[in-house]
Amino acid sequence: MRVLVTRPAHSATRTAQRLRDMGHEPLLMPLRRPLHDSAEAARALAATSGPIAVTSAEAIRVVAALCDELRPYLGRPLFAVGEATAKEAESIGFRSISSSLGNGGDLADLVAAQGADGLLYLAGLPRAETFEARLRELGIRFSVAECYRMQPVAPAPAEIEALFSDGWPDTILLYSRQTADDFFHLPDLRATLSERGEIRILCLSEAVAQAVPAALKKNVTISPMPDEKSLLSLL
Repeated sequence: MRVLVTRPAHSATRTAQRLRDMGHEPLLMPLRRPLHDSAEAARALAATSGPIAVTSAEAIRVVAALCDELRPYLGRPLFAVGEATAKEAESIGFRSISSSLGNGGDLADLVAAQGADGLLYLAGLPRAETFEARLRELGIRFSVAECYRMQPVAPAPAEIEALFSDGWPDTILLYSRQTADDFFHLPDLRATLSERGEIRILCLSEAVAQAVPAALKKNVTISPMPDEKSLLSLL
């Protein structure tokens, strides 16, 4: 099966290998690239002393670039959305990690259940407000350090044509609402997809699926859990 991956290049490379291991042919079309601000992350870590929260593995990659400068903070409790993000944090030396299986709201509930307060949220732009909104509802004090930005990357028509030169994908994987919006706003692609009723569209969550045009809603399947393992189980 030919599977289109729309994740940023760093993550897409690992997804591609998982797809090959499953016997599929990955097609990579990164639609966002991260711009890191490690200096902002370092400033925020130095200015705070409480638990840390991340809702994306990208934030972990930002602080990983601090190298030895990160060592004093590795003992702080870290709350992460998803097993993959938790593993990424563990791989760079964080020692006290708690992870939620759901979305940002679930992570906020986990923070509350453990009685954490004075949280530092290492965040990106753009982002959903789910985590912050739930923290406010729960009365948990927190600060936000915007330490990376996901910048759109629009492939040229010639690049898209080359990618699909051996045939269109059988399945499209969509991981974020922003990426899904980017994908369906590519010139001419939306109309072409509407004509290819057999293409499956697998979305990581209901929020991602909301970006799919009405004419393609019938092609959508939503992952039972918002993680890649669950998403790929749908193939």
